[in-house]
Amino acid sequence: MNPVHARRLAPAMAAATLIALLLAGCSMGAGESTSPSVGIPAEVAPAPGEAAQDQAVEDAAGGDAGSESLVPDRSVITTGRVSITVDDPVASAEDAADLVEQSGGRVDSRTETPGTDTQQPSAQLVLRIPSDELDRVVDQLRELGTVTSVSMNASDVTQQRQDVEARIDALGASVDRLQQLLSTATSITDLIAIESELTTRQAELDSLTQQRDLLVDQVDFSTVTVDLVTEAVAPDPRPDDFWSGVVAGWAALTAFASSLGVAFGVMLPWILALLVIAAIAAVIIVLATRGRRRTPTLPEQEPRA
Repeated sequence: MNPVHARRLAPAMAAATLIALLLAGCSMGAGESTSPSVGIPAEVAPAPGEAAQDQAVEDAAGGDAGSESLVPDRSVITTGRVSITVDDPVASAEDAADLVEQSGGRVDSRTETPGTDTQQPSAQLVLRIPSDELDRVVDQLRELGTVTSVSMNASDVTQQRQDVEARIDALGASVDRLQQLLSTATSITDLIAIESELTTRQAELDSLTQQRDLLVDQVDFSTVTVDLVTEAVAPDPRPDDFWSGVVAGWAALTAFASSLGVAFGVMLPWILALLVIAAIAAVIIVLATRGRRRTPTLPEQEPRA
């Protein structure tokens, strides 16, 4: 065969050979459908972890019996306020604190105001109640007196908590890697750079950990503010006859006289101070006037011729 014709036919022969091999491979694949495919690059084949993750997602979407376990628990922060009218707010505050402590909670703040002539007694408590005991404890608080108002608010922070947890995991892994690099560093420059970055990452990790702990505490313990008050005392009725009018007038007169005496007592030191200042000023004026009178006036001398 002519070498020139051989070079021209070589590409055609190679193409025919490639087509025959492809057809043979297709027939083998059809005859052995249960066997795994051969020749798939490692970059294209799914990793075992990815296959397991896809299977978990598929199971969750399919709605089988075990899919509920894949749904994360919801993180909800509950806050509320309860106003109760009682006979003795101070004693009722003690009872409310005992109820919360028995349920595993705590009292974060407690304010008690005893009753006076012009002010009714009251008490206020900020209670931290375990979330799973909230309904039971609130029902027990209702038994302390007459409930005048109840308000409860729930805030879902599941996404926020997951984000904080993910950032904590990422920063923890980064801190571990930096510590490993620090143990293998050989130059002073590398040591300084790694220590600086490690300090920054550790500070961020500590801050996120505190945020996570605060968030978990708010989720685990609901915050309820309890206001304990008494019924308002009705004012004294107005006089409806002559003698009750006299009594009311006399009481008003004595109250006015008492108020006037208090005002005079407050002004008395100022009056005494002003009198002393006026007396000193008068003495100075008198002395100055006498000095002017005693000063002799010299006669004017006539000019000589």
